[in-house]
Amino acid sequence: MLKSINYQILYSQSMRYSQSFINTLRDDPKDEISTNAKLLLRGGFVDKLMAGSYSFLPLGWRVYQKIENIVRTEMNAIGSEEILMPLLHPKDVWNETGRWNDPGVKEIMYQFKTADDKEYGLSFTHEEIFLDIVRKHSLSYKNLPVKLYHFSTKFRNEFRAKSGLLRGREFLMKDLYSIHTSQEDLDKFYGEVKEAYLRIYKKIGLGDTKVVEASGGVFTSGRTHEFQVPSFAGEDIIYVCAQCDWAQNKEIFTDKIGGKCPQCGGQVEASSSIEVGNIFRFGTVYSEKMKVNFKDKEGQTKPAFLGSYGIGVSRLVGTLAEKFNDDKGLIWPQTVAPFSVHLVSIGNVISKAEEIYNQVLASGVDILWDDRAESAGVKLADADLIGLPLRVVVSEKTLEQNSVEVKKRNSQNVEMVKIKDIQKLLSDADSE
Repeated sequence: MLKSINYQILYSQSMRYSQSFINTLRDDPKDEISTNAKLLLRGGFVDKLMAGSYSFLPLGWRVYQKIENIVRTEMNAIGSEEILMPLLHPKDVWNETGRWNDPGVKEIMYQFKTADDKEYGLSFTHEEIFLDIVRKHSLSYKNLPVKLYHFSTKFRNEFRAKSGLLRGREFLMKDLYSIHTSQEDLDKFYGEVKEAYLRIYKKIGLGDTKVVEASGGVFTSGRTHEFQVPSFAGEDIIYVCAQCDWAQNKEIFTDKIGGKCPQCGGQVEASSSIEVGNIFRFGTVYSEKMKVNFKDKEGQTKPAFLGSYGIGVSRLVGTLAEKFNDDKGLIWPQTVAPFSVHLVSIGNVISKAEEIYNQVLASGVDILWDDRAESAGVKLADADLIGLPLRVVVSEKTLEQNSVEVKKRNSQNVEMVKIKDIQKLLSDADSE
């Protein structure tokens, strides 16, 4: 069956266009330069409040939720537990690690003072908050590691918020944190997260994602790993080997394009890319500062080893929009499309269209039915713009043959399918 991977999605599988808040635009917004922003705004997926700040509308939120639940499934599979941490942070907890006054942090963290002279910051990351949570409990080697994650808003004072969902001042992120008894155990879990991330990207259609060695930025002085999607729209530059999986960010790359890969001797090439995730190993530096300790087998007190792992989930929506589109609109991968089927009824066929709508819905497939009193041209143009995987058109002409017109969004081929064979069509499409 052509079922959207449900990953415990709890919202409705169906929607009638006439009863939904879907508002498409004919022209590109004049104040946007990025492809993802233009298409997501035109398709009614998001609304722009200001540069770097967008509301997710019903279609866009469905895409986001499908991605989120894929991420959640993989995080749970590696033994992590979901929580939710605050977004408003007191200065004191950030002072413990010394990051409140760090110049790099002050550039990107929104910090402010209230009327009663108390100082707070808005979350751009949650290492301090996670460590504050776990240190309040008695930790021993018997109950470590602890692996907690959440989905939440992040705020960053982004000076170049001109790339739609790819570079926001406010965005949605999955961040996972873990503490361990040893560097070896941290390294082991770090590798598990890396593989989980690659599975996530593959499931949502970004199977070409590269694991790239990078600097730690404002987070750590050690080497880290980024997950980068090659794209002309990307603002990052990465250097990759043409033969193996070696890759480095330009910030730490010291060789030259065309040089030899240090791993296999292949040729090094440059590529623009979009960063869609990163993972960090902090060791014990923050744990020592915040006194996050545990008792080992001998009863000795030792600092815990900290890891941090992030995926910009809302950025993934923008990345997919950048990667999957044509001159008519978006082309969503099956696993993250807001609906699997876009049913378009043209002319006086409402009764039959509703019968087909209910038939598809009863089979467990999520479906959007364009039941508006609009012209065929408007409906078909909106279907292309919204970009659902399968378009099914029912009209007086198709009904003369007891059929519907079927077209995959990523194909130019149009075929007539007997109404009685719709079920088989959905099953065959799902097996591809």
